[in-house]
Amino acid sequence: MKGTQDHATLAEVFNRDEDRVDWHDGALWWIRQKRDRSANLTPQWEELREAASAIKSNVISNLHDYLLQFEENLKKNGVKVYWAADAEEHNQIVYKILSDKNINQMVKSKSMLTEECHLNEYLADRGIDVINSDLGEYIQQIDNEPPSHIVLPCIHKKKEEIGELFHEHLGTEKGLSDPTLLTRVARNHLRNVFMTRRAALTGVNFAVAETGEYVVCTNEGNADMGAHLCEVQIASMGLEKIIPERKHLGVFLRLLARSAIGQPITIYSSHFRKPRPGQEMHLILVDKGRSELLARPDFRDSLKCIKCGSCMNTCPVYRKSGGLSYHNTISGPIGAILAPNLDMKKHADLPFASTLCGSCTNVCPVKIPIHEQLYKWRQVIVKEGYSASRKTFSMKAMALTLSSPEIYNTAGKTGRWILNHAPFAINNKFNPWYKQRDMPDSPEQSFGEWYSKNVKKS
Repeated sequence: MKGTQDHATLAEVFNRDEDRVDWHDGALWWIRQKRDRSANLTPQWEELREAASAIKSNVISNLHDYLLQFEENLKKNGVKVYWAADAEEHNQIVYKILSDKNINQMVKSKSMLTEECHLNEYLADRGIDVINSDLGEYIQQIDNEPPSHIVLPCIHKKKEEIGELFHEHLGTEKGLSDPTLLTRVARNHLRNVFMTRRAALTGVNFAVAETGEYVVCTNEGNADMGAHLCEVQIASMGLEKIIPERKHLGVFLRLLARSAIGQPITIYSSHFRKPRPGQEMHLILVDKGRSELLARPDFRDSLKCIKCGSCMNTCPVYRKSGGLSYHNTISGPIGAILAPNLDMKKHADLPFASTLCGSCTNVCPVKIPIHEQLYKWRQVIVKEGYSASRKTFSMKAMALTLSSPEIYNTAGKTGRWILNHAPFAINNKFNPWYKQRDMPDSPEQSFGEWYSKNVKKS
């Protein structure tokens, strides 16, 4: 149902709870401020951003070679490597790995790629139970919701709501909402999951072509628990996660956590290279629209994204509308760039869910010109005929009005007359601007009339 509604409709639902909106807005802005303080205390912050952007530009321009180098080194390290063109192929590979070992339960750490692929649902339909071990994603899972944020999956939920979910699903005392106690309950529950599941899946934050290793960054240690206790370890990785050499990790690890939540570094930056004796390691390289994005010169820079979520934390639209209003796995400004590449018609509304203020570009650690790419997507969407008919008509009417002084002056006089004598024609539920704000009082004269009058007097 939600997937069939546009951003404006879903945002309106979110905005009905004003207290939640204010809390969501304030929480994310607090994180943005932490990011600023952390960045200002880091020597050569802008040089680090420039270096990260340059490294990623090099990767994008030589992606084929780096991926083949990475694959070769993975195999030397004893890792089984697979290539998946799309979500269906990725899910089939994971299912075959598990079914070949007669495994019907798996634990998963945070992986936005598997959320893109709807892996949990795919495996559940085939009798395989998957538990998300990241606390935020686990909360979203038991509430049957997708993550609303890359780094903070349940940032839109209040502790009282989480307490009710835990009461229903984990048997906690009704009314319990203390975050520390709720976390302890979740930890005890998930420890049993880690100890009993034979297979574990992780995402990949960075993959090093030079060494054939990959790095997973967490603050909870859940990726380590799953990977080290399982018989079968699986990693799902988007093609863009590659970096050339291990020394480059020093650049990205300094940027990632500071940009995400304002802390110096993630608590766990875990390097995976070889399977331990008796364990299998599998890595799946997934395209799922990445190659198509690479072929779009205006948008290929979005492949630099390291999924820190800083653009979401600063975006005034995201903060006021919530992540689920974007009806796409990756929400916020970066999601509004990535989504139309996958399905332009379905996600044609998302690039318009922006003020184009440029705050997202200012905080991006790899210097993606996000607001510029959103503007370019708008142009492409309109050109391809996917913009809403109402928006297309209104823009054409506006273009005609602004191109003709006579029409412009007449429209201004008409508008002022309506505001003075028939305000209900504008101040009604059919005017989206009126839903959240009061229309201004009508001026007595236009600037042009005032200017002409005063010039004549002088």
